Amino acid sequence: MANICRAYILTDMPLRTDIRAKRDAHRWFAVLAPLIDALDRHLRRRLQVTEYSSSPDCLFRLQLIVNDEEFLLEDGTLVRAGERLVDLHFWNEHVPLIPDGRPTLAYARRIEHCLDVSLSELAHHLASHDDLSDVKAIRGNMSLGASRRSEQLARMAAKYGFETLAQKKPLSAGETLHRFGENILVTFLVMRRNPSAIRADTLWRDRTLVYLSRQTLERKFGA
Repeated sequence: MANICRAYILTDMPLRTDIRAKRDAHRWFAVLAPLIDALDRHLRRRLQVTEYSSSPDCLFRLQLIVNDEEFLLEDGTLVRAGERLVDLHFWNEHVPLIPDGRPTLAYARRIEHCLDVSLSELAHHLASHDDLSDVKAIRGNMSLGASRRSEQLARMAAKYGFETLAQKKPLSAGETLHRFGENILVTFLVMRRNPSAIRADTLWRDRTLVYLSRQTLERKFGA
């Protein structure tokens, strides 16, 4: 996973002028922090997004969702419409803060460690809960910026068992508006916890969904 982080650092470093602007924005943004935290808690309760690990190094929470379209993964895992998936959500409070100025290789190694812990803890959580025995796959949403950046990270994530599926039909006008609203919320959450991660294209985040089969998760991280 360090290779993912290092490649991202080398190809996507923020400008120092952007960093100064982010600091200035963060000063006034702190006034909204209590409201943002309350909204975040409300949405997690409503969507039933829960913690599956007590480790401070775990980067994700999970949500159980119902799959809406049948798909087949490369290792032969078939997930039918109506079956449950684990949908991963970033645990914002646990994402390491990007150092002032730019990410470093030490930061990349820290992220590598956290991802290993997160996926190992997820494998253990699924194995230890009989009520989750029907879950065949895990979904992640690479909504980290413009389409180019999300697709780049998705390709890197493929080295660890994640894969992308064929793109669905284009979004309707209503779906596009809904996504923009989501991007505003995500921008507020990122600014609240990790302001150095904000970029100029944050409000135009793309969605690249990646999937990991449960048997691949167990094979790579279950030990």
